[in-house]
Amino acid sequence: MQVSTTSRPGRESDADTVVIGVFAGEEPGAEAPSELGELLASGEARGSFKALALGHAQGKRWLVVGLGARKDFTPERARVAAAAARARAREISTRALCWEVPVGGRDIAAALVEGTILGDYSFERFKSSPGAEGSGEGHKHLETLTLSSSEDLSSAAAEGAVLAEAVNAARDLQNRPANDLTPTALAEQARALAEEIEGLSVEVEGREGIIGRGMGAFAAVAEGSEQEPALITMRYEGPPTAATAAASGPRLGFVGKAVTFDSGGISLKPGAKMAEMKFDMSGGAAVIEAVAAIGRLRLPVRLLAVVGATENLPSGRSVKPGDIVRASNGKTIEVNNTDAEGRLVLADCLCHAIAEGAELVVDLATLTGAVIIALGSTYAGLMSNDDELAARIAGAGERSGEIVWRLPLHEEYDELIKGKYGDLDNAPEARKAGTIVGGAFLSNFVGDVPWAHLDIAGSAWDLDREYVGNGASGYGVRLLVELARSYVT
Repeated sequence: MQVSTTSRPGRESDADTVVIGVFAGEEPGAEAPSELGELLASGEARGSFKALALGHAQGKRWLVVGLGARKDFTPERARVAAAAARARAREISTRALCWEVPVGGRDIAAALVEGTILGDYSFERFKSSPGAEGSGEGHKHLETLTLSSSEDLSSAAAEGAVLAEAVNAARDLQNRPANDLTPTALAEQARALAEEIEGLSVEVEGREGIIGRGMGAFAAVAEGSEQEPALITMRYEGPPTAATAAASGPRLGFVGKAVTFDSGGISLKPGAKMAEMKFDMSGGAAVIEAVAAIGRLRLPVRLLAVVGATENLPSGRSVKPGDIVRASNGKTIEVNNTDAEGRLVLADCLCHAIAEGAELVVDLATLTGAVIIALGSTYAGLMSNDDELAARIAGAGERSGEIVWRLPLHEEYDELIKGKYGDLDNAPEARKAGTIVGGAFLSNFVGDVPWAHLDIAGSAWDLDREYVGNGASGYGVRLLVELARSYVT
């Protein structure tokens, strides 16, 4: 989709459909044609949030979108309104859409772009006849999006487009089936990004390298699959023109769990919905595409990202319940449930990120089903050993629309994960505080480095927000980019 801005009113644009937002209790702006007054007078068009009405005037179609109360209008509401308008535009075969930006500000403009592009997404990689031409469904994708405003919003619109396309790229990775998106294929995506983006480098190590680094926990998970695992390390040093600014901030560390298919291993999952376990690489997808967006936006930050990619399958070589493995920091782990494999992968990846120079670390993982019980799909679970970092992440979540809720870490939780025969137990039988226990386990692999763990198991797919709906959501890309932006001085 081509995104642009104009200072001309929407009626003078090349768009076939113009969107006008109306706040509750207010009249539309002067840019609205008089014919829309009849829609409002009749009640067909309303200011209530997400209400939609269609009119025709001045040779164009006009979508009237309710924005709710002006005081409640936020970038997140702008994303939702944009997605609602995009859905209606699809029904009427819109090719070129123009938004009359309802209020000033970069954040609203960027959010309108994000909501439109995210709402325009569909996964068609394996469709024999992709697209909707001739199907009676209208044009499946917009060709152009224009923002009309007297304010210069060109940079905000461009940034919103970069961010939304990165989210959609993560969704593409998530939606690919496990026979297509293997650990090797995920590594190839990271390498391709490094060839495209200035300042980004990627190193990939396979099974031999993982074992050679003493990553016994990661290697144990990978042992059951014939697919080669991948330790993906991405480095971004910022644009050359901003090297000084980048060097003044901490080296950020992003770590992603990327189990490209999780059968549970010997502790086999139930068959129902096991197909969804292709999404168990969602944390890794978010990290990879967030790094890409940061590079494309040329943010002056230093960044190290580590993604642990593997399958978790049962075989004669698989790690078994009761086995004891040793992580790269020397900690021994009793593997009492092979389906608690994500924390084993992350343990070694966290150690690796810190050893490679990360000065603060944030990991993302679809780690526990318990977080869905606790928070549903509204919030991701946040655990951290550092209040300042936790506050930054919470603020980034509010600004990006990917909100988090902090859960406590307490020394009593450490008692739950103590092993009987080794240092740690990956799956305590007590089944108390499942999400927090996962975070407490990971805290053993970061030392004193500021660290935060994001459990995105409830948010990575079937988020059911207007702009992502069901299927892969790309959750975490916008949050990580906004977090990185918070360190730009």
